[in-house]
Amino acid sequence: MEEGKVPVVVLSSGQKMPIIGLGTAASPLPPNDVLTSIFIDAIHFGYRHFDTAALYGTEEALGQAVTRALEEGIIKSREQIFITSKLWNTDAHHDLVLPALNTTLEKLGLEYVDLYLIHWPVRLKQGVQGKITGDDVLPFDIKGTWEAMEEGHRLDLAKSIGVSNFGIKKLSQLLENATIPPAVNQVEMNPTWQQGKLREFCKQKGIHVSARSALGAYNAFWGSPAVMENPILQDIALARTKSIAQIAIRWIYEQGTSAIVKSFNKERMKQNLEIFDWDLSQEELEKTSHIPQRRTLRAEFFISENGPYKSLEELWDGDP
Repeated sequence: MEEGKVPVVVLSSGQKMPIIGLGTAASPLPPNDVLTSIFIDAIHFGYRHFDTAALYGTEEALGQAVTRALEEGIIKSREQIFITSKLWNTDAHHDLVLPALNTTLEKLGLEYVDLYLIHWPVRLKQGVQGKITGDDVLPFDIKGTWEAMEEGHRLDLAKSIGVSNFGIKKLSQLLENATIPPAVNQVEMNPTWQQGKLREFCKQKGIHVSARSALGAYNAFWGSPAVMENPILQDIALARTKSIAQIAIRWIYEQGTSAIVKSFNKERMKQNLEIFDWDLSQEELEKTSHIPQRRTLRAEFFISENGPYKSLEELWDGDP
């Protein structure tokens, strides 16, 4: 795919973000040299947006891929690649945000990220690794954490800032105190979890919605076959001679949202970008409106009778 063929959305920050991003989370995680090679292939195929996080362990390999792409002339400048990374929950505190962002930049070998997100509206105790329980969750200071995110933006360490996994209530709380509104809310979204109310709220507030788990995190250790094995999507794909993934990604695109897609398979990486020269019909869109809805990653591990979130309703703002 030629560079520039993937459309961009202009965020409230004024930054242009390619609407298809390659997700970099994987379990088990391949070695860095393998990951770097995968990311180089993706850049060759036309990916210009990469989604990483402190949690994923892929920042270093991604940074090496960007360096190599520049050295080999695949891209001409750093500005041609859009990098999203995320603040992990153990650093979701006013005093820890900037050190965490600087650590991310050090691993990436970059002077800035294009988008930096609060990964969850959750704070965990320092040093928590591996299995998380509700007893590891501390009260989350939205106001203070966001103030530090704004400082990272003012220092030009993050061109845009945003959040991930935030519901309407928590977004409202953030907006009450924000000087700089979040440019993006990255949430689980696909034809089996369509997020209609949240999307409408974000549209009204000028917050762009980015769809993680665009394919239901299929084959991930926590994912679901709900998207890739959905009979309605299968029928549409068969009739259109497209892959189910292409139908799902095109559906996301037609909702005015962007998609983070995760595949390290070369053929599927290419196919996932081939969604811009055709449309879903009104009949097909109507069919997708009848798909049963269910959230895949409910995050029960953040729930505790003794913690700040005592139910999934509290975590997900009444939409568990």
